[in-house]
Amino acid sequence: MLEQITSLILTYNEAPNINRTLEKLNWVSRIVVIDSYSTDETLEIISSYPQVEVFKRKFDTHANQWNYGLEQVTTEWVLSLDADYVLTDELINEITTLPVNTSIDGYFAKFKYCVFGKPLRGTILPPREILFRKDKAIYIDDGHTQILGNKGKSDQLSAYIYHDDRKPLSRWLWAQDRYMILESKKLLATPNHELSLGDRIRKKKILAPLIILVYCLILKGGILDGWHGCYYTFQRVLAEILLSIHIIEAEKLKH
Repeated sequence: MLEQITSLILTYNEAPNINRTLEKLNWVSRIVVIDSYSTDETLEIISSYPQVEVFKRKFDTHANQWNYGLEQVTTEWVLSLDADYVLTDELINEITTLPVNTSIDGYFAKFKYCVFGKPLRGTILPPREILFRKDKAIYIDDGHTQILGNKGKSDQLSAYIYHDDRKPLSRWLWAQDRYMILESKKLLATPNHELSLGDRIRKKKILAPLIILVYCLILKGGILDGWHGCYYTFQRVLAEILLSIHIIEAEKLKH
């Protein structure tokens, strides 16, 4: 199984994160990095890992970037990771002991969200399909992010990935503003009956930030994580406020 896995990572100015991600991939013989012309020390850090091969591509959409990356993979299996994902030892052990001959074509992994390295009790991040057969999958744009279209059968891994983004707040705000412009366009262009309950609530503008505040702080136990949990909660509330502002702006500009 190990010989049939290539890891795929997208980067753009990920110097605060990429080293921790790559340190947990020393068991992978080849890592493909698609870089969107980073201007910080990302490429310098990556160059110290001999199994990494870098391809540069100007970013247009997440799906196009990921699909370009898939074209560079020659193995049967792809381990697709963001540059702020850190594999746990338990997950590495689970992946490396998967059977070679299996009817499963993809595996989802759950997340533990970290704030300055501390894992939180809960997160709003859904599981993501990180390991899959290349010939069964293609990425599709979905609002500010992407989804993996897997034509085969999927299963769930039991161990976790740490989502540990340590980029500064200014970079987070820059990214969230871009993401929420795309997300608002998706919500406004999609009929209500095709939206999930959560997205219908987000489209109402006022309710979503208040619901996220209660959900993260109380239902997900953020208040028990001290200031780390409050920090995560405030981030998520701020992201929803940005989305609400962009929806209002888009609606008003149409008239």
